Amino acid sequence: MWQRVQTIFLAITFGSLVLAIFFPIWSTTDLATGSSYRLYPIYFMIKQNNVITSSVYIPYCIVASLMVAAATISFMELRRFDNRMLQVKLGVLNSLILMIIMILCVVFSNQMAKAYHFPWKYDYSLYLTFVAVACNWLAIRFIKRDEKLVKDSDRIR
Repeated sequence: MWQRVQTIFLAITFGSLVLAIFFPIWSTTDLATGSSYRLYPIYFMIKQNNVITSSVYIPYCIVASLMVAAATISFMELRRFDNRMLQVKLGVLNSLILMIIMILCVVFSNQMAKAYHFPWKYDYSLYLTFVAVACNWLAIRFIKRDEKLVKDSDRIR
């Protein structure tokens, strides 16, 4: 199982999605007051003087639940190495969910940027989601290549 390159890509997809749940998507700091604003996949947090003053969970928790769903699908895809066509179908479903995650992350980040006019930056969670999308796409590509190789070898016999 681990000798196939798509398994490595699926493991990276799973790992990056699990890590992305715990890192912020977007962050900024008000230099005048020292307040920091961070958008996590689970919630939006405002911290003043190292004390959390506000946390808002809805609608941001949708991103975290979709990340958990995508990580679960990538794990199922990783475990189904004996059925390549099912792996491809799960990979396409996972790509769809990952694209929705990326769109939501960018939309929520742009809403935060409009609301708080401080110098801001995208953070690790958004980049980990991009890594998950790229690795999932590469895994699908290599799974299809393996399936083609098996079909070609069956034809030769």
